[in-house]
Amino acid sequence: MVTLPAATLELFPRFSLYNSPYVAHEEGCAIDLYPQSDDRPGDDAPSPVAGEVVATRTVSAPPKPYAVEHDYLVVIDTGTHLARILHVEPAVEPGEAVAVGDSLGEMVRSGFFAPWVDNHVHLGFRERDANPHRASGSLSVDAAVDPVAVAWDGTGRVAERADTYVVLDAPDHPAPGERFAGIGGRVAASEADGGSSGGDPEPDGVLDGGLPHYDGGGLLGDASGPVSLAGRPVGVADGRTVAWDDVTVLANGTPITGVSLFCSRRASFGAKLVCPDADFEVGERVAVTVTRGR
Repeated sequence: MVTLPAATLELFPRFSLYNSPYVAHEEGCAIDLYPQSDDRPGDDAPSPVAGEVVATRTVSAPPKPYAVEHDYLVVIDTGTHLARILHVEPAVEPGEAVAVGDSLGEMVRSGFFAPWVDNHVHLGFRERDANPHRASGSLSVDAAVDPVAVAWDGTGRVAERADTYVVLDAPDHPAPGERFAGIGGRVAASEADGGSSGGDPEPDGVLDGGLPHYDGGGLLGDASGPVSLAGRPVGVADGRTVAWDDVTVLANGTPITGVSLFCSRRASFGAKLVCPDADFEVGERVAVTVTRGR
């Protein structure tokens, strides 16, 4: 496992280990880092690692009307591993030394993104003698921070609206700008205690991933077993990785694509609902529920 230090993560107001459909994220073997903030507007991509650039490469990406034609791969030898960085058009060249925080170039809106995904830096690691161009076989990634798991009862008002998602005004971030936090999940003591009653007053860890629109997710904590979100069973944690149950997420009774779950230091923290086919207005009260089956 490769651990990103807390000082590195402070460059990025938001991160996710599991919120992606791609193979490198299935077991938390990559991390997506979101640098955009009031202090760092625009698309500049700070390097999350230090070392020597050993390769840059243009990568074919799925064609999407909102995306650029190509993606890019930047490979950096950190001295202990090869770091694979995607979604950045490189302004660096092989042989160049970079430090943590140096600009690697500009982030691109990749065809690998779903339309509700914000621009970000994808980072994975391989052994130094491995093929740097392959994602399979990447090493597990850990974040050297202890994110606060925030209880959420599944309700809130729409604070932000975009074409494919809305952000609710709940739950509140307990320490915006100071600590990472995420929506909490509760692990039941047994299958019978499926977490189906009354919300999650004492979460066991932060939920990470796309529920249920990506196959699985993660629970960043130290617990295994049946997992609930807002009092509803949603999957089973085996270590840090969660296999989602066959569920549907509804907002005010309407099926939606799902809930986007991640760790954030931003004050605008509330639940992100992926709902390209639903029409919710700013200020509208929304109640999120989960049902079995799709």
